[in-house]
Amino acid sequence: MARPEKVAAVTEVRERLERGAASVLTEYRGLTVPELAELRARLRDNGAEYKVVKNTLARRAAHDAGLELPDELLTGPTAITFCGEDPVAAAKVLRSFSREHPELIVKGALFEGRVLSAEDTLKLADLASREELLSQLAGLFEAVLAQPARLAQASLDKAARLFGAYQAKREEGGESPPSDAPATEQEANPDTP
Repeated sequence: MARPEKVAAVTEVRERLERGAASVLTEYRGLTVPELAELRARLRDNGAEYKVVKNTLARRAAHDAGLELPDELLTGPTAITFCGEDPVAAAKVLRSFSREHPELIVKGALFEGRVLSAEDTLKLADLASREELLSQLAGLFEAVLAQPARLAQASLDKAARLFGAYQAKREEGGESPPSDAPATEQEANPDTP
C-alpha cells in the first residue's frame, strides 16, 4: 500500500506535467545548496519552478499522465523544471546556468506531450521568448498605425511648401498677395451707387 505522502507527490507531479506546456529534466549532482537556490530564483523570475523529484515517483506520475519517459531521462538525481507559459525563457535560464555551472546537466524535456532530447531542449533557448515576441508584435502594430499619420503629415508638409513657393513666385512677379478679407459689394463694383 502506498504511503499518502508518495501518493500526494505523484499526484502533484502528474498534474504539473499535464498542466504545463513543457517540463525540463536535469541532473543536479555536484551543485551546492546556494547554487541550487540561485537557479531556483532565476527560474522563478521567469515563471518556472525547479523541483527535485525521485525517479520512481516521476516515472509513476508520467505514466499516470499518459507519458512514457525513456530510462535515460530518469537516471541519477533528477530535478524537473516546470515551465510556466514560456518554456523558452526557462530553457534560456537553464542553458546559461549550465554554462556557468557545468555540473547542471540537461537530460531532456517533455514539450507538448513529446519527449525531447537534451540537444533539442537546449535549442528551445535559441528561440525568441514570449516577451520578445510580444514586444516585436507591439512594434509592428505601432508601425502599422503610425504609417498613415506619417504619410498624411508628409503630404501636408509638401502642399504647404508648394503653396509657399507659388506665393513667393507671384510676389517676385510683382503681384500683391491676395487679401484675406472678402471684398464688400461696393469695393468690388465702385460704379454702383
